This record gives sequence, C-alpha cells and structure tokens, in this order.
Amino acid sequence: MDKKYTYIWISLIILIFGIIVIPTIVDRIKSGTIVQSDRMDVSSKTGTLSYITFEGEKRRVPSFELVDQDSLLITDKDYLGKVYVVEFFFTRCPSICPIMTENLVNLQEEFEDKKDFGIASFSITPKFDTPEVLKNYAEKHGIKNLDWHLMTGDREEIYTLANEGFNIFAAENADAPGGFEHSGLFALVDKQGYLRSRTDSYGNPIVYYRGAITEAQEENDHGEKEQISILKKDIKKLLEE
Repeated sequence: MDKKYTYIWISLIILIFGIIVIPTIVDRIKSGTIVQSDRMDVSSKTGTLSYITFEGEKRRVPSFELVDQDSLLITDKDYLGKVYVVEFFFTRCPSICPIMTENLVNLQEEFEDKKDFGIASFSITPKFDTPEVLKNYAEKHGIKNLDWHLMTGDREEIYTLANEGFNIFAAENADAPGGFEHSGLFALVDKQGYLRSRTDSYGNPIVYYRGAITEAQEENDHGEKEQISILKKDIKKLLEE
C-alpha cells in the first residue's frame, strides 16, 4: 500500500512539473531568450579574462588585408601589441549601426590617452563604402583615434572574415533595414591577437559583447542588458596585462 501511494505522489509531482515548467521552457526556446539572456548574462566574478577556444585551441584573429578610410593598407599584424574591439557595420545602416558607432566613440573617449587601444570596423557593403565614404563617415561621427580603422575591400574576404573568421553574422537580406543584416556584437582582442571575453553566470565565455545597447539605455525592449560598461572594464584588464 505504501508503495502504491509513493508512486501516486511521484506521478503528481511529475504532472505538476510538466504543467508549470515545460510550457515556460518551450516559450523561452521559441523566443530565443535562453540563448539571448542566459548565455550572455555575465558573471559578477572578477579575474583573468577567458580565451575563446575552438577544438581545444585558443582562437586568434584571422588574417586580413584591407584598405581603410585613409586608403592605407591595413592587416591584422598592424593591431599586434594593441587591445582592440572588432565590429562589422555599413555606413548606410539605418538601424543598429548608429548605436554601435556611438558606443565605439564612447570607448574611444574612455581610452583616448591609451596608445595601445584600437578599433577595427569592417564594412559589409564594400562596393558602396569606399575609402572616401568611410572618411566622411569618420569625420561625421568624430572618429579620431589613429588606430580606429574603418576598412573596405574584397567583399568575399570580408564576409568570410565575419561569418567564418569571427563567427559574427553578416548577410544580404532585402527585407532587412538597408538591405543587409548583421549582429550588433563586438569582439574583444588582446595584444597578442587572441579573442578574449569574460564569463557568463555559468562560467563559460560570453564570446561577444552587445554593441547595440548604450550605457544610458541600460537594456533594450527585449530585456537584454547593455554590456558597454563591462566591456570598458575588460579592456582595462587587457591593457594592464
């Protein structure tokens, strides 16, 4: 008799769990909030920043050779010895790019006295974003850091760099604002050319930082929190290494 009642209680507990918890999990999977919130909720722990690894190897910045807003040839080697932030953008972007640029200008001002800090901006519309267009964009937005290069060049090289090299999504999409879509993420690179980041609440690297939410906003309409403030802290850590 005791066993019978035990089985009944276990069945009731499983039933209650299914009614209350499972629908919530399904909703979060559909909305993507498991990935967007849990995966990128950062840990409050301080300490050494994690390396981003792939198949057990620390990931380095892939090689590239492109032209910047001053028509200078820039390669990945030009950034060695510097801590820098990477983004993919385009000058005609009507949605997240202006916010991303605002955040990067914020970082530029935060580290204006640091000669070993830089920014790498890669245009995903290189046919339109010529050095002249990028130069005008830089002047319009107050880009002054000599190590902030806005780069253009071979389209295939840039898209391979984004989608395979950094795994930061970029693609043409006629239905997206401006005809192109891309993530609003920033990558952080150390002085040796390795991708670095702090960890999430589970102790895993967050890999990228949200670049399309300002510090003043604190969070967006989806409840995602800004990460520019923590990016500043992590840049400072790498500059001190």
